[in-house]
Amino acid sequence: MTLYDRQRAWKGHDWDVLGRLHKKGLILDPVGKSKSVVLTNDGLRRSEELFKALFTNAPKQ
Repeated sequence: MTLYDRQRAWKGHDWDVLGRLHKKGLILDPVGKSKSVVLTNDGLRRSEELFKALFTNAPKQ
């Protein structure tokens, strides 16, 4: 939901969470001065799958 430049996301998340995502190969190493992280191709694919599963089939209120 916060992607920009196709594969970047702001890294305003807990460092432990970013570390776990990196260990799973879903983002590149989050350590550094950049204020964003780069999703790997696998991370981008998985995030798109989850977004569709969570938001496109949601019941309308």
